[in-house]
Amino acid sequence: MSVLTDLIQRGGWVMYPILCCSLAALAIILERLWTLRRGRVIPRSLVASVSDLLVSRQYNEAAFLCQEGQNPAARLIRQGLKMIGQSRIVFKDVMEESGRREAIFLSSHLELLGVLASVSPLLGLLGTVSGMINAFGAVAQAGLGNPGLLAGGIGQALLTTAAGLVVAIPVMIIHRLLMGRVETLTADLEDLGADLLEALAAQESLSPQKGTKQ
Repeated sequence: MSVLTDLIQRGGWVMYPILCCSLAALAIILERLWTLRRGRVIPRSLVASVSDLLVSRQYNEAAFLCQEGQNPAARLIRQGLKMIGQSRIVFKDVMEESGRREAIFLSSHLELLGVLASVSPLLGLLGTVSGMINAFGAVAQAGLGNPGLLAGGIGQALLTTAAGLVVAIPVMIIHRLLMGRVETLTADLEDLGADLLEALAAQESLSPQKGTKQ
């Protein structure tokens, strides 16, 4: 803790917003890692139970089961069950819209995480520029008889750039990994919607003609 305090004091005021960026990024990463677990997004037990209920045409029971689940898969299936009796075209349109909403939910806060990754090195650069200005100002007043003064000032100024990069590099990597997970889960939700469409069509719960142009 004393080392961190010393680094912050040496780096100057810019170290505080960099530290805030790192804490905010850490909070978002932990929250997204918890939220984007596959078991929370598409619970296998829910999908298996709903599949069994659809086979036996227990649609109300399936809807009730999904009503209890507050996760993307449950919301998607619940929306699909409301489309029973509609045409396949209407069903697909509604499911695609529902999928887009769930994709937005899955990617929430990730845009902010990307902003934090971009801003951190810029803050470090700002601290370096500010520190260099102060260092050269001190040399201008003291003269060139003390080169250590300039070297110390430059070293202190570069500390903020290093701090900004230390925050930005891992955050950018994790941001990309989380975006990849969102894309995978979104694709899985699309497959779930397609499976639901086929299951309901097989049970003749969707009209092949209703809502289509003759």
